[in-house]
Amino acid sequence: MKIVAITSCSTGIAHTYMAAESLEMAAKELHYEIKVETQGSIGVENKLSERDIEEADVVIIAATTTVNKDRFFGKRLNEVNIDEAIHDAKTLIQKSLKEAKIFGNASTTAHSSEQAPPQKGKKGLGPYRHLMTGVSYMIPFVVTGGILIALSFAFGGIHAADHKGTLAASLNQIGSGTAFALMLPILAGFIAFSIADRPGIVPGMIGGMLASTVGAGFFGALIAGFLAGYIALYLRKSLKLPKALQGLIPVLILPLISSLITGLLMIYVVGEPFKALNTFMTDWLNGLSGTNSIILGVIIGGMMAVDMAGPVGKAAYFFGVASLTGLHPGETSIVMAATMASGMVPPLGMAFATFINKKKFTKEEQEAGKTAWILGISFITEGAIPFAAADPLRVIPSSVIGAAVTGALSMLFKCGLAVPHGGIFVLPIPGAVSHVFLYMLAILIGACVTAIIAIVLKSQKVEHSNEGNINYGKTEGMLNRNRKSGYDPRT
Repeated sequence: MKIVAITSCSTGIAHTYMAAESLEMAAKELHYEIKVETQGSIGVENKLSERDIEEADVVIIAATTTVNKDRFFGKRLNEVNIDEAIHDAKTLIQKSLKEAKIFGNASTTAHSSEQAPPQKGKKGLGPYRHLMTGVSYMIPFVVTGGILIALSFAFGGIHAADHKGTLAASLNQIGSGTAFALMLPILAGFIAFSIADRPGIVPGMIGGMLASTVGAGFFGALIAGFLAGYIALYLRKSLKLPKALQGLIPVLILPLISSLITGLLMIYVVGEPFKALNTFMTDWLNGLSGTNSIILGVIIGGMMAVDMAGPVGKAAYFFGVASLTGLHPGETSIVMAATMASGMVPPLGMAFATFINKKKFTKEEQEAGKTAWILGISFITEGAIPFAAADPLRVIPSSVIGAAVTGALSMLFKCGLAVPHGGIFVLPIPGAVSHVFLYMLAILIGACVTAIIAIVLKSQKVEHSNEGNINYGKTEGMLNRNRKSGYDPRT
């Protein structure tokens, strides 16, 4: 059997490569030939050729973002959430070979996105995938803009934008005036693209820009993306013109009508309520103090750790990113600070545990702990997944408690963050983090709590047997595991 696959996650950092490694290991165990194309944050790697696709018996797409399937017309295709490839790739391959359906029409020769109707009805797909697609395209704009703004403060202080013609003002213009300005249109545009393909981009981006100009903010842009996408999809299916005028639909009629409807809805229906919601959220977050802020920190921390950057963790991360959109120059978000700090704790805590008490971890886990240090300081929560997969009943509670402690401490210390990613590498940038030493202390305490609880719960010495243990490897610098374990992390 010959299999081709594509893996893609919302950030394109960890899950993309973990799923690819898991599929490759499972195929090897089953004695099948496989080639996996990864669509990560640095672009497409190991790209599938036309010959690869032609010779394949089945195509597997494991993704939380929308993947263009035009290349696979007439092939047997199975599209699933990326978690299925990470957690049980062997079963996924076997199921795909038995149940995959023909994609599109085998006699279709024109592989254009206009002729490829969006697929629906798949388990694990739908609105969440559309949201993930928008976020995956938005994150680089947010990270780049945030770091450039922080650098502008480093060179010109909080009022860098006022010093026209200086390097600091130019950095601020690129970061705040351009990258951040594109953030909401990109989010809405690619949500709509995921729903309706290319016809959704124009109304989506227009709706996202309107969300920014009318003050509806992050949540208004989400609504704009879904509105534009489903309006464009409906019009695409409904508009019928004589054959001589069909060429006007994609370039004139469809973008014009969908943009008009989306724009009017944003101005007259969506704008004011979401502007009020955005204002309320900003005022509420700014007014948090004492017990209320600590409780919010505990909730955010627990969410970041409970599924190691899965859907629950992503929800907490989106909340943190949303808190950045209403900031003025020089301001930082206490919510984003708690979010990033908590997300760093699970891999750092497990790395610390393997360092403190090696006898309770296998040699493979000890090696995995060395890589978890790097992933943890880089804010890649997925670095703890191998440990959680091998021993969920001990590792997940340890991680949740440690992350909740860090979230609470970060909020208590009033630590703030101006950028949505970067781990410890953004800490030295002036203006990027407020109360930086207390912030580092909160992360360190949470990691120690996770390590101590994990060690205490692992009361027995690990037997280094060949059966039933976890085999950790490295692919593209990411941790992965062999499915020989009897544990199923989904339970």
